Amino acid sequence: MPQKRKPNPKSQRQISNEQIEPYIFPETGETYGNPNIPSEFDQFTSNDQSGIDFNRSNQMSFKGDTTKPFTIGFEDIDESIMYYFQNVIRPYVIQNNNRIEVPVIYGSPEKWKSTQKDGYYKDKNGAIMAPLIMFKRDTIDKNRSLGNKLDANYPNLYTSWKKVYNPKNSYSNFEVLNNRIPVEQFIVNIIPDYVTLSYTCAIQTYYVSQLNKIIEAINYASDSYWGNPERFKFMTTISSYSTPIEISDNSNRIAKANFTLTIKGYVIPDNIQKQITSIKKYNSKAQVVVMLETSDNLSEAVTSSKKKSSPYNPGTVIPPQPTPTVPPATLIYLNTNIQKTGTYVNTTTVTFASGWLTAPSGLPATSVNNFTIFCNGNLIEGTAIVSFTEAAGVTTLVINPSALGYSFSPSDEVIAIGKFSS
Repeated sequence: MPQKRKPNPKSQRQISNEQIEPYIFPETGETYGNPNIPSEFDQFTSNDQSGIDFNRSNQMSFKGDTTKPFTIGFEDIDESIMYYFQNVIRPYVIQNNNRIEVPVIYGSPEKWKSTQKDGYYKDKNGAIMAPLIMFKRDTIDKNRSLGNKLDANYPNLYTSWKKVYNPKNSYSNFEVLNNRIPVEQFIVNIIPDYVTLSYTCAIQTYYVSQLNKIIEAINYASDSYWGNPERFKFMTTISSYSTPIEISDNSNRIAKANFTLTIKGYVIPDNIQKQITSIKKYNSKAQVVVMLETSDNLSEAVTSSKKKSSPYNPGTVIPPQPTPTVPPATLIYLNTNIQKTGTYVNTTTVTFASGWLTAPSGLPATSVNNFTIFCNGNLIEGTAIVSFTEAAGVTTLVINPSALGYSFSPSDEVIAIGKFSS
C-alpha cells in the first residue's frame, strides 16, 4: 500500500500566477496569459517552486583554498565594541592611590536582569562589582538608504577583489609560445544588509569623580570608527548620558551612568540560501593570441615556380595572371594634396589663388569633396559651405554664418587642402 506523502506547499510565485486572469481575444477566442510564466500545460520546476534560480557554473568550490567566503554577523559587531573598550579606550579609575582597570562585560539576560532588579551588578558572592562597564544590544534597524542586493533569491550587486595567485596559471610551454593570457581569480561578495544597532551601556563606580573620568574617556571616543583594525570597524555615536546615584540599605552608595550606543553596521550571513544563489568566486577568461606575420616581398609569399591546380580540373596549371597597372596621371592625381591659404573678401567669402586639377577618366569630377577647409585650425563642415567653385584659376569659398556659428574676419586664417592645380 503506497504511503501518503505530505503535499508540497505552493510557492509565492505559484500563488501570484494563479491570480492572473488570461486575456481572451474576441475575434479568435484564443487565450493568452502572462508570457513570462509557464503555460498551463507546463509543470513548475524545483527552481520555480523554491523561487531560487540555480546556476551550477557559478558555484566554485573553496576546497583547498586559503581564502574563505566572507561573512560578518552581529557577534562580530559586539566583539568590535568589546575590543575598542579594552584596547583603545582602556578606562581606569584611581582608588586608594592605585590605578585600577575597569572591566567590561556583555550584559547577558541574566546579568542585565540582576542589574535592573538591584540597581547595580553583584558578583556570585553578593558583593557589588565596581567599577564596571556593561553593555547589551537592544534593537536592530535595517538601513535602506545605503544599498540593497535587490533580490535575495537572485542577487544582482556584488563587490569583488582579485587574488594574487591562481593555481590555474601553471607554467607550460604552450602558454609561452602562444601568448596565453593568465587566468585571474576573483573573490566575490554580495552587497551586505546595512543595519543600525542600538546598545544600552551602564557604568557603575563608587565615586562620582571616578564616573566622570570614565564618561570623559568614552565621550572623547564617540563619533569615530570602533573595532579591531585587522578585522572590522563601525561608525559609533553617543548622544546623551544619564547619571543617577543609587543608595541602598543606607550603606551602599553607587554612582551610575547610562547611555545609548548607536552603531552603523552591516551583516553578511553564512546561510544556505546565500551559498546557493550568490556567486562566491569566478575566473577571468583565458585567450590565445595568434600573431599576424606580414612580408613586404611578394616573392616570399608566392613563388613563380609553384604550380596551382584548378579545383575543377585537377592537374591543369593556371597561367600567371598579369599584374594590373595604374596610369601615371591617375597616381599623380590621387597623391596630390596641396595646401593654400585664403584671402579675405567679406564676412562670408574667401578666395584661393589656384585652380583645380582635372580628374582623370574613370574618376569622379573634382569637387568640394576633394578638399578639406579649416578656419583658425577648426574644420569647416560641408553643411556650412554654400559654394566652393573654381573659375579662371581662382577658387571661391562662400559659407553660411548661421550654420557655421560665426563669420569671417580679416584676421582669420583660412586654409584649404586638396586637389589644387598649383
